[in-house]
Amino acid sequence: MSDHILICDDERELREMLAEYLGKRGFRTSLAAQAEELRAALAREKPDLILLDINMPGEDGLSVLRSLQGPDAPHVIMLTAAGEVVDRVVGLEMGADDYLAKPVDLRELASRIKAVLRRRVTAAAAEPASERTRFRFGKTWLDLEAAKLLDDEGNEVPLTSMEFNLLKLFARNRGRVLNRDQILEGAHDRAWDPFDRSIDIRISRLRKKIELNPQKPEIIRTVRGVGYIYDPS
Repeated sequence: MSDHILICDDERELREMLAEYLGKRGFRTSLAAQAEELRAALAREKPDLILLDINMPGEDGLSVLRSLQGPDAPHVIMLTAAGEVVDRVVGLEMGADDYLAKPVDLRELASRIKAVLRRRVTAAAAEPASERTRFRFGKTWLDLEAAKLLDDEGNEVPLTSMEFNLLKLFARNRGRVLNRDQILEGAHDRAWDPFDRSIDIRISRLRKKIELNPQKPEIIRTVRGVGYIYDPS
C-alpha cells in the first residue's frame, strides 16, 4: 500500500495542488482545511506523514503539533510562511521532523517527504537479538524494544519520534564523538546545513529530560567545534 500523506492547510488551491502532485508520485493523500478536520481524519486513519500549515484560522498548527506526541505519532513536516524563524524553531522543539517555507518547491517537498519516510523504515528494521535494548541516560532509561524513555520509578517520560531517534543513535554510538553531519544523517536523514540549529535545539530539549543538571550536562556532552558525545560513565 502506498504511503498516506495528510495535507492540512487552509488554502484550498495549495491543498489541491499538493494532492495532485503527490498523487502522481505514488502517494495516497487526504485533505483537511483546519485543525477540526485534521483531527476527524486522524480518528478515521493514522497517516504516515502530515503536511501541517502553522498559521490556520482557529486552532493553529503549533497547537495541533503539541498534541501529536510519542514514538507512534505520525511524522510531521511543517509548512511555514517565509521568514517565520521563531515558528520553525518552536515547531522543531515540539517534535516536527522538518519544515518547508512557502511558496513550496514541489520537488523539494517530495524529496523531504521521502527522506522522512526513509527514517521510519530504518527505525523499524529488526534489531539483532543479542544487542542491548536498555541504556542508561542520566536519570532515565531508554528502552529500545518498547520505544520508551522511563524514569527510575518506571514512569514514561514523553518523547517525540525525533528525540527517540536521537537517543537511539547515541546509544548505538556510546563513547563516540558524533558531528552534526553524522547526527543529521543518522537520526534526521538529511544533509547538514551549517546554519541549521535543529540538532542543537533538540539536544537541549533532551538534556532537560535526562540530565540531573541540564545547565551542566554530563551524559550528552558538547565537544566544542566537533559535535556531541554520549558518555554515561
